[in-house]
Amino acid sequence: MREKVVKVHTDDNIIVALEDLRKGEVISSMGEDYRIMFDIQAKHKFARHDLQKGDPVIMYGVVVGMARHNIVQGEPITTKNVIHKTGDFLHKKVLYNWETPDVRKWRDRTFMGYHRKDGKVGTANYWIVAPLVFCENRNIGVIRESMMHQLGYGDAKSQALDIGPLVQAYQKSESNESIQNVVLPKRKVGKESRLFPNVDGIKFLTHHLGCGGTRNDAQMLCELIAGYITNPNVAGATILGLGCQNAEQKLLEEAILKRDPNSTKPVIFHEQQQSVSEEEFIADVIKSTFIGLKEANKIERAPATLSKLVVGLECGGSDGFSGISANPALGYASDLINALGGATILSEFPELHGIEQELLHRIENELQAKRFMELMTAYATRAKQAGSGFEANPSPGNITDGLITDAMKSAGAAKKGGTAPIVDVLDYTEPVTKQGLNLLCTPGNDVESTTALAGSGANMIVFTTGLGTPTGNPVAPTIKVGSNTTLFKKMADIIDIDAGTIITGEATIEQVGKEILEFIIKVASGEVMTKAQQLQQDDFIPWKRDVSL
Repeated sequence: MREKVVKVHTDDNIIVALEDLRKGEVISSMGEDYRIMFDIQAKHKFARHDLQKGDPVIMYGVVVGMARHNIVQGEPITTKNVIHKTGDFLHKKVLYNWETPDVRKWRDRTFMGYHRKDGKVGTANYWIVAPLVFCENRNIGVIRESMMHQLGYGDAKSQALDIGPLVQAYQKSESNESIQNVVLPKRKVGKESRLFPNVDGIKFLTHHLGCGGTRNDAQMLCELIAGYITNPNVAGATILGLGCQNAEQKLLEEAILKRDPNSTKPVIFHEQQQSVSEEEFIADVIKSTFIGLKEANKIERAPATLSKLVVGLECGGSDGFSGISANPALGYASDLINALGGATILSEFPELHGIEQELLHRIENELQAKRFMELMTAYATRAKQAGSGFEANPSPGNITDGLITDAMKSAGAAKKGGTAPIVDVLDYTEPVTKQGLNLLCTPGNDVESTTALAGSGANMIVFTTGLGTPTGNPVAPTIKVGSNTTLFKKMADIIDIDAGTIITGEATIEQVGKEILEFIIKVASGEVMTKAQQLQQDDFIPWKRDVSL
């Protein structure tokens, strides 16, 4: 029989409704009875027992809020009776024992990847075209329009028709009746239609930075673009500059050398102010990029161990089920990858607020633990100086669907990181260099975070969602996992995996976690395309940390 409610942790004093509950119902679960005092929607929480004003509200075993006033057993937890509160954190050196999951089933498994000269392995083979400054965005658009369809890189789900037969009928001066009878085939897309079949795509990045801001923002932009160029999924890059921007070519070259001292990938630079005309400039970019694609096409997939996976862990459009279905299932998959010698990246620092102490205990290195506290404190301070704070992180959609405080949202979001020890703490744009679970300082903004994950070396991203988020990444294939079956069915065009089976009792967290890993292997091998890839959801938004000048 399906459970109607769940207590996530033994210490919790609030209970999650798995389905709509009616006033007056008495719910029995795990040896306890709860009388429901009001109608409560699925995904929302109610008090396990009476709470007094000022009492901590506990979920996932951590403080996620504080009672504004007295709350009776069975009363729903809302923004009217609970305010944001977190527990204090102070690093204490404790011995963390990780129960490593059984990975014998995958120990000898491989995926078919693109092996790079620096030892990394890509799950895709892309060429990127990117500007150093926003002035070049229009030229990027013209180049994209000139190259994409003619080289066979159309939208895999495009409904566009090939009008070539109409053009041919017109040129042959055929009658209107003949033209009406012409059959228009669907425009061919896919590997078989590409001029360069081993190049999975050309990715055109645009942004609004590079000049008019601080030198620090220009430096960070160059570091980010360098991260994309050295990402294992990228074969090479064409970089456009105006010639006078803050984000100078030499800054990008230095950032690339930091990550790849042997300069193992081709990077082609073009500066518009050195060109005779815009038309000639664009033509030169297209020609050099074409030659780069020709070379990139020589690379073929070959077997690679699962230790070469670097998976970014992301969530967006979270709901009240995310922290008990999709996120812990992804966390289990993350543990499997780390146990196999791979790496995973947990980001979104505002959504780690409130569970710092738990994470600190898992950080292996004392210096890294100190760095995590410093990054969190500095970020929180900057947020307050900007007139806000981490407590303002939950969106209206989060709150409507049961995530009423930042700490509650954070405690569920952190489940994506599983239970593995934390091997490294990285600031924005810093590359992953260690196998295991890494923390990366990024905003909670979905696209700014996924942009950063790929910039730090993720060759895959798994994105959990409870409300549905139509986004992806240009170079890291992005798998979507829905927290509930209703969402999965309603938005099947953008979501790959249904973790709602955990809520209905049809599957366990471990079973869905294994399903996620199996899907990762298929995507990494090029056997299937994610929904985000099919829809060409190539979102790229750098994090602007400073002011404009």
